[in-house]
Amino acid sequence: MFRRTFWFTAGAAAGVWATTKVNQKLRRLTPESLAAQAANKAVETGHRLKDFALDVREGMVQREAELGDVLGLNAPVDAALPAPRGRAALEQPRYPDGAVRPGPALHPTDTDNRNEDH
Repeated sequence: MFRRTFWFTAGAAAGVWATTKVNQKLRRLTPESLAAQAANKAVETGHRLKDFALDVREGMVQREAELGDVLGLNAPVDAALPAPRGRAALEQPRYPDGAVRPGPALHPTDTDNRNEDH
């Protein structure tokens, strides 16, 4: 009799457990539950994509800073530019005593006169 009671109880427990699991699975497969699961997955995927985009953006900023350092783009503007030359660099070359050197003139008026001679 003890055996029969044991097996009856074990069978009833297994039946209750199986019924509970089947009902849980059926509740998960209802249209409302599936829609809620899909929405949760979409929100989770959106958060992952946002985190990925932020990581990529952070990496871009870091790499741009590295490239700027290597290329000298982050140097102060005054240090990177040569000293201003002014209009003296555009004038016709001169000797130290101030005499004009022979050679082509760089002024537009001089080049226009030279083109008229030819």
